[in-house]
Amino acid sequence: MSFTHSICVFCGARSGTNPAHATAARETGAMIASQGWRLVYGAGDVGLMGEVARSAMSAGASSLGVIPVHLMQREIGKRDLTQFVITQDMHERKKVMFMNSDAIVVLPGGAGSLDEFFEVLTWAQIGLHGKPIFLLDVKGYWQPLIGLLDHIIAEGFADATMRQLFSIVPDVTRLQADLSDALTRG
Repeated sequence: MSFTHSICVFCGARSGTNPAHATAARETGAMIASQGWRLVYGAGDVGLMGEVARSAMSAGASSLGVIPVHLMQREIGKRDLTQFVITQDMHERKKVMFMNSDAIVVLPGGAGSLDEFFEVLTWAQIGLHGKPIFLLDVKGYWQPLIGLLDHIIAEGFADATMRQLFSIVPDVTRLQADLSDALTRG
């Protein structure tokens, strides 16, 4: 299957307590497929990861899943993907996902999703990439994080330009429009 762009999705290996998160994950997967893009994600078949992948694949998207060997059982490595890569560790996982994507979308998630977001944000901050980064702020999920980032800027630990390195979108409809625009410009 051919695709025009690859979209890296970072998200939870759990579904969380708010059903809106799983709905947004399914909508994100379907949206990626509808645009003819490839899904790049953590290769798990659990939580929001599984929701995004199943939705994207059932709508015809190509998929690349990357999972470290130590999470194969815990995250139930989804082997029916277009491409399935097993890495030695988390660092290699993030690197492979990042290198194989044109844009990054961060859905609700926990410490792992925060780690992934901060890594790509830091890389952008120090000039290692210019890929668009989007926080899908489902039901205000990322508002505490945005407040923390604003606090970091206010306290002088980051320049205000850091806020220009990522976009906050409230829903998948806006994500699709803004992501399409960013990929066209980029």
